[in-house]
Amino acid sequence: MITRHSRIVERALTRLKLRQLRLLIAVGQHGNIQNAARHLGISQPAATKMIQDLELDFEVKLFERTNRGVVPTVFGASLIRHGKLIFAQVSNAAQELDDLNEGNSGRVVVGTLLAASPTLLPFAIEKLLQERPKVAIKIVEGTNEVLMPALLSGEIDMVVGRLPSHRHRSKVEQEKFFDERVVAVTGTQHPLAQQSSVTFEQLMPFGWILPPLETTLRRQTDQYFVRQGQYTPPTAIESISYLANRTLLQTHDFVGLMPAHVASLDIEHGLLARIDWAVPFGAGPVGVSHRGEQSLSPAGAAFLNVLRKVATDI
Repeated sequence: MITRHSRIVERALTRLKLRQLRLLIAVGQHGNIQNAARHLGISQPAATKMIQDLELDFEVKLFERTNRGVVPTVFGASLIRHGKLIFAQVSNAAQELDDLNEGNSGRVVVGTLLAASPTLLPFAIEKLLQERPKVAIKIVEGTNEVLMPALLSGEIDMVVGRLPSHRHRSKVEQEKFFDERVVAVTGTQHPLAQQSSVTFEQLMPFGWILPPLETTLRRQTDQYFVRQGQYTPPTAIESISYLANRTLLQTHDFVGLMPAHVASLDIEHGLLARIDWAVPFGAGPVGVSHRGEQSLSPAGAAFLNVLRKVATDI
């Protein structure tokens, strides 16, 4: 018995063209078939026919017409996402072949959050280069809100850092390496830098460097501030730039919140000071997120293995 799923798969395998997917993605970006067609150098009637053929083959409506153009339906948005992934994989394949042709030992693109930057990621890169001296490595820094969509679309191979607690979790595979706690840090000149048993009331007069609004740590921080009598810092700087944050802490009496591993080296070298206040929030798992080991190139799989080894050592 031929099911609807097998019928659609058979049509996709025999009739689907990359040109159709390019048009689909372009229509989603432009919100207009005419502009998308012009962008791709085809006529509007031809573009309309290609969209209609896709709708017939997949047996769903891909776009809704509005007075401002067209918007993807849930089916259209899903197919656009898969189309982007297909093109990302084609691009990755071309890049890997080019790397191999140039004598490189593959390529891996890694997204990183702050919790992975100072120890886990550099040590893993060093270990990978020992095994594959000519591997091409690209590091992309950001928050989960930026990195996870890039992971899902195939632009990056994996994300290393704090594991997302809710959004994106069902769409990727996660592997926990260790639990990370958050510490409060300041410059060594801060009035509370050398004081023991600091209370939150003592921290309240100072400015704070906070993570971005879209991060879990920021939500937890804001919730804690609300519970402390609707506390609002006299100065609040929102930043994920470690270098900028470190300089600001060294030159102003600000308080910053950082994963313990991130701050440990600077504290050890006397560049920053850890405040003797047990941060009552922010602890969470650090690990790696990816689309499944089968999606990784040989270089990506090798990097995942060295990540596991380095995380065990840490």
